[in-house]
Amino acid sequence: MKYDYLIVGSGLFGSIFAYEANKRGKKCLVVEKRSHIGGNIYTENVDGINVHKYGAHIFHTSNKKVWEYINQFAEFNRYTNSPVARYKDELYNMPFNMNTFNKLWGVITPDEAMAKIEEEKKEAGITEPKNLEEQAISLVGKTIYEKLVKGYTEKQWGQRATELPSFIIKRLPVRFIYDNNYFNDDYQGIPIGGYTQIIEKMLEGIEVRLNTDYLEHKEELENVADKIVYTGQIDKYYDYCFGELEYRSLRFETEELDKDNYQGNAVVNYTEYEVPYTRIIEHKHFEKIKNYEKTIITREYPDKWDKTKEPYYPINNDKNNELYAKYKELADKDAKVIFGGRLGQYKYFDMDKVIESALKSINLELK
Repeated sequence: MKYDYLIVGSGLFGSIFAYEANKRGKKCLVVEKRSHIGGNIYTENVDGINVHKYGAHIFHTSNKKVWEYINQFAEFNRYTNSPVARYKDELYNMPFNMNTFNKLWGVITPDEAMAKIEEEKKEAGITEPKNLEEQAISLVGKTIYEKLVKGYTEKQWGQRATELPSFIIKRLPVRFIYDNNYFNDDYQGIPIGGYTQIIEKMLEGIEVRLNTDYLEHKEELENVADKIVYTGQIDKYYDYCFGELEYRSLRFETEELDKDNYQGNAVVNYTEYEVPYTRIIEHKHFEKIKNYEKTIITREYPDKWDKTKEPYYPINNDKNNELYAKYKELADKDAKVIFGGRLGQYKYFDMDKVIESALKSINLELK
């Protein structure tokens, strides 16, 4: 054995595991199928603007230890995520708050807003929601649902809301305060200079092979290390022996424009079903980049997933969760492999939860 650990994937989970194992004197090899490190948090500097290549990544957490951990690799700014929702030619603050309600109905006080929502819920008279549409209306009323939930959700899932099960929306965040901060977490920000530097520092002194798909080179790679840390699709690792898990994919269109400012905000959501993309990201607003001649925007399109596309979001419905449980049972018996990350654990993780999971995994492994 040449290495102690073969780590498949150089995203946040794999890179933290490699960094911590290397720190403890273990020899690691990282293989990455893409042409760059960093997984989905990879940022590329274009004309001084750090472009989030795989969608907006805004770091937020209430875990002080996680915040301190990630800050050893980069200095973070105090970016506050305050997305704007666009419905036709109307603009609304997200998440739903008093600014939103004032724009919708002209209400001023929390009591007035609550009364309006309750009035609409009562008018709808839905006691047993049969689908996502009925569930959402029973939670926030018809106006908020039709302008700010319906089209966006249908685009995300690739199905009409009347065809989606009600359990997908268990709650909708409604705040009766004048606060446009999307997250409730204590700590929030964007690394000044982008995310790629974080992964570079974690992998410093560790052998990394890019453009290397582990499953395509499995025969030559599986015996180079005592153990494997695998951050790809768990069902694919086991050759879909129980069947395929389902995912949603994304497609990005990035454009450089000869202007200083395109939309005035880092994130604008498009809530109409007729607009095919869910949001436009203007990257320079994440870090207040001072490029007065150009800006870079990315349109983000939800996409039906198949094996030729990137799997971004696990679809954690009952059917898929039952299927994943079979793969997890198989993985738990596999002493050589540690599965991690969104795809390895078939779970939607925010970045702070990936860090928590990776640190827990390495601490269990190397007590």
